[in-house]
Amino acid sequence: MSFTATRFEIEGPLRLTGKRFGVSRGWFTETYSQAGLEQVGISNAFIQDNHSYSAKRGTIRGMHYQLPPTAQAKLIRALRGRIISVAVDIRRASPSFGRHVAVGLAADTADHFFIPAGFAHGFCTLEDDSEVFYKVDAYYSPKDERGILWRDPALGFSWPVLEAEATISPKDIDHPPLAQQSDLFP
Repeated sequence: MSFTATRFEIEGPLRLTGKRFGVSRGWFTETYSQAGLEQVGISNAFIQDNHSYSAKRGTIRGMHYQLPPTAQAKLIRALRGRIISVAVDIRRASPSFGRHVAVGLAADTADHFFIPAGFAHGFCTLEDDSEVFYKVDAYYSPKDERGILWRDPALGFSWPVLEAEATISPKDIDHPPLAQQSDLFP
């Protein structure tokens, strides 16, 4: 499998466009190929798959990250529905610190979003009954887990749902804004 990689002004995240092959009974696509990822510069060894289901449009999950030594890179795709996936650069030494990249993902494409370690990640469902699948290269570690306030205006991102209409966990509502974070990447 080969991917076409779209790079952004912020170094690290990539939008990966795969290929779907139409046949009379539907379509076929490869969803993962280590060799295909390596062709676009991704050498991460993914060790765990995660799958989330969100019943309602406007469900927001994030903005999550883990600190080293369990910092996670993610490879994300939509299995059903549509989402907007957001990565915020939390590398203090980066020239793009605090800036974000947002990518729309839909189940009817073969697109993926690669987010390296050093970024906080969140997403919002744009349709009811959306499912998101993602690979990570480090196991979940509650002691290293952190989060940024999803609606922090300093991030410069406007979610596609009003706060009153958003479905979000109590844990995600209470994360501090970026300016109040003490645990970030160097």
